[in-house]
Parts: sequence; structure tokens; C-alpha cells
Amino acid sequence: MASRGQWITVGVILTILGVAVAAGMALSPDVKPVRPGAEAPPFEAVNVVTGDTVTLADYEGDVILLNLWATWCAPCEQEMPSMQRLYEELGPHGLKVVAVSLDDADSDYVLEWATERELTFDILHDRSGRLERLYQITGWPESFVIDRDGVIVKKEWGAREWDQPTASAIFRRLLGLEVESPAS
Repeated sequence: MASRGQWITVGVILTILGVAVAAGMALSPDVKPVRPGAEAPPFEAVNVVTGDTVTLADYEGDVILLNLWATWCAPCEQEMPSMQRLYEELGPHGLKVVAVSLDDADSDYVLEWATERELTFDILHDRSGRLERLYQITGWPESFVIDRDGVIVKKEWGAREWDQPTASAIFRRLLGLEVESPAS
């Protein structure tokens, strides 16, 4: 059993580590918290269909669902059909669904995976892992709702049913569409 002194030592060490991490983030201009209210970090990734390099700036002025995922991730695969339905519903109104694979595999494999699932929204690939670090990913999938001004409105961890009314309401509001009121 640990003594009181050992627990105090552990507490002091954790406090020092926490202060060091906070100081490092404060002193480093490249590392900013990625959270609602923050500007979405600029990124580059490869469009697996065209092979072109795509940047966040290419979506300037758009409402975006940015989804970071991997082909080996079961929860990622689970949420893809709802993202496709959301895109089919709101894409014509200006919603951009941008799914960036963080796989080590090559882009052809990611394209094949997406094609087999009949995904028609933008599938990008970042094999370098830079986007994972830039967006401070803690698990897969991780998604960001970004408004027309490039500001993160919402950050979600884990799979979602994106086409459900409560989930799609935020996109409707950001797109300036009528949001249905819940039945009384």
C-alpha cells in the first residue's frame, strides 16, 4: 500500500508535468488547442479520386463536416453511411463532407475502400500523420463541424448518426435552412 508521502510525490510530479505541457503550448505558436470557438487549423491532404492536393482554404466559405478516420476503424466504417445520407440531403444546400483517411496504406487502397461503400463526398488522405497531430486527434473517428468563417463549432469523438434530426440540425442552422421544431 502506498504511503501518504508517495501520493504527494505523485501529485507533485503530475502537477509539474501539467504545468510543463501548458507552458509548452503557450510558448509554441504552432500548437493551439483545437476546440469549438477556435479557427480550424489549415491542412493539406490528397484527394484520392483526383490525386490533387487539397487544402482547407479550398473549402473557404463552406460549412464543413471534417471527419478524420481510418479504414481499419470499425466505428469509422459504422458512421460512414449516415455521413453519406447527410451529404445527399444537405450537400445540394452547400454542406461539404470531407473525410480524411489517416491510414498508412496508399491512396489507391483508401479509394477502393470508399468506392466499395459507395461514398460520394470528398475522401482525402493524409499518410504523413501531420493532420492527426495538427488536429490533436485522440481517437478514431474524430469529427469537426466548421462554419463558413473557418471556425470550429463542434468537435465530436466516436461514431455518430450524422443524419439524425438532432445531429443534422446544426448543419441546417449553419446553412441558413429552416430547422424543424420538435413536436410538442
